[in-house]
This record gives sequence, structure tokens and C-alpha cells, in this order.
Amino acid sequence: MRISPHIVSDVMTHTVVAVGRDASFKDIVKLMQEWKVSALPVLEGEGRVIGVVSEADLLLKEELRDSDPDRATQMRRLSDLSKAGGMTAADVMSTPAVTVHPDATLAQAARVMAQRRVKRLPVVNGEGLLEGVVSRADLLKVFLRTDEEIAEEIRHEILVPLFPAPPEPVQVHVVDGVVTLTGRVRDTSLVPIVARLVRSVEGVVDVDPALSGGVRVREPG
Repeated sequence: MRISPHIVSDVMTHTVVAVGRDASFKDIVKLMQEWKVSALPVLEGEGRVIGVVSEADLLLKEELRDSDPDRATQMRRLSDLSKAGGMTAADVMSTPAVTVHPDATLAQAARVMAQRRVKRLPVVNGEGLLEGVVSRADLLKVFLRTDEEIAEEIRHEILVPLFPAPPEPVQVHVVDGVVTLTGRVRDTSLVPIVARLVRSVEGVVDVDPALSGGVRVREPG
């Protein structure tokens, strides 16, 4: 049993607006405004992602409109200057596109976003065809899970396998995503492992394991 969404396909947006490589600059801006998105995948053929046009790509036209860069700046910002003069998606897109597969974990997607400094990732299959888009907001959906959903996953997926017959039942208390575990266990060396596993459960904000080998060391609240 797996309760929480661990992969991109669980949280991604399946209905995606995209443009072809010949889409005009103004049409791209209009689509972004209409769909309230900050970036659009650029497709060719049967839906293969060849790039992404972001607000940052488009804003170069305004940023560099009245500029008169010296030669050193021209060489350093050659790509930006080229985009600033662009008229179509093919001219202004960032390529190759930074993408993610639908079976990637949410943690992997979050790391790609952070490392590449992007807010949205096209989700592509093995052939590079667009299947959806995952955004920062989508990744945060896991924190909307209820405390009881989180507690149930911890009980069934972590505590039962690790502690099938503890001296007394290990209790799980979750309040606003913060997990407190209380009880006695025979092998206290497992406590750090439990804490790490619980912290990996989707929707957990923090973990306070109060487990011991012989005495209850803390009661919640």
C-alpha cells in the first residue's frame, strides 16, 4: 500500500498549453496571460518538447531595448541579445528544455527546479513527448494531506514492519504535519532510522521521535 504521492505523475498538471516553434512573440505573451503561466513548452512534430519559452526569455526584449552594450558585453550576452531580437518561439526559447519524467520522485523534481532555477518543468515520456507540466505549486500539494492520512501511512508503512511486537504500541500523533512518536521499543538503534523514514513521508513538516528502550520519555502536548 502506498498512500502518499511520491512521483511526478501524481501531482502534475495534465492539461497543458504549449506552442509551436513558429508561434509569434505576441501570441506567446497572450497565452501566458490567458493561462496565467510563467513558461510554455515549445513543441514540434507529434508533441516532442524542443524548448521552453519563459517570461525571463521574453523580458530580454524590454531589458535590452535601448541598450548599447560594449563589445565585451556583447560577447558575454550574445545569446541574450539574440533572443532580444527574436520574433518567434524558436528565436526566444531556451533549449534544450529542462524536463522531468513522470516517474521521477517529487524530491528529484524539486532538486532539478532548484539547480536549474526554473519554476515549471515539462513532463515528458521516454520519447520526449509532452505528458504534462509540474510546477512548484504542484510539488507543494503534498502538504495539503490531512494529519490522519499522514499518521495512517506512518503506522502501516513504517511502524508495523519495523516494530511488529514492541513492549507497548508506538503511538503516532500528527498536528499540522509535525509528527511525534511516543512509546518503548526493544532496539533503540532503530530510532534514527524511523525518524529518517518518517521525515521522507510526503506531507511531513517535521519529526519529533520520543522513543526509548524502557521508559516513555515524552507525552505529546
